[in-house]
Amino acid sequence: MLLAVDVGNTNTSIGVFEGEALRCELRLATRRNWTRDEFAIALERALALQGYGFAAIADAVIASVVPPVQGPLVEALRRYVGVQALVVGPGVEAGMPVRYDPPKDVGADRIVAAVAAHRRYGRSEAGEALAVIVVDFGTATTFDVISATPEYLGGVIAPGVGISADALFARAAKLPRVDVVKPATVIGRNTVDAMQSGLFYGYVGLVEGMLARIRGELGNTAQAVATGGLARKVAHETQAIDHVDDSLMLEGLRLLWEMNSGRA
Repeated sequence: MLLAVDVGNTNTSIGVFEGEALRCELRLATRRNWTRDEFAIALERALALQGYGFAAIADAVIASVVPPVQGPLVEALRRYVGVQALVVGPGVEAGMPVRYDPPKDVGADRIVAAVAAHRRYGRSEAGEALAVIVVDFGTATTFDVISATPEYLGGVIAPGVGISADALFARAAKLPRVDVVKPATVIGRNTVDAMQSGLFYGYVGLVEGMLARIRGELGNTAQAVATGGLARKVAHETQAIDHVDDSLMLEGLRLLWEMNSGRA
């Protein structure tokens, strides 16, 4: 089986694949001070909850946007699982040119998402090649643009909704900390509702506006795929998003491992 590990700034997503089938998905809080042994213990316990052990893992692939975490994870997999993980980064074949300047500055997670989005949504039912835009609601809200060719063209990075909520609380003395949820009405009749409206519907507006501008620059009706924490809630409020895909990152890791198997 293949172990896929996507290390984000807030959470680490872990998937176990048998062939193309995602057999289980796990999530751990990312710890920047993980040691090799601590990660191995956390991984073993998480896999055990789903009925898997280290003996079932034959290969591994990692994408990380948290540099201090990468080394301990690779070493934990080598020492305790007995696999040399493929790490997504410069030199890994992605199946498309990266038109970013310089290419190495693109986060590994964005390349992973681009590969999966193109494979899953880059063709119409009639077989026509389509451009794809990935909207990832993570610690940052990112937009990644993949042409129909395909090429990774670049994208947009905006503060995530959690960062914005924290900034309101930290910088405005009279405003409380609030959860980011959809309020009953857009017009808030108390401070909490007003803040929740600004955060939630503000991000719906952000997504709609950015997608309209990106599609305008592309000159076509690119497919928009949302993933990450708020993906389903935001997609429910707008017609600008065509698909929601919760397993996009893990599927991208599997595809990249397939392209690069033997190069770990």
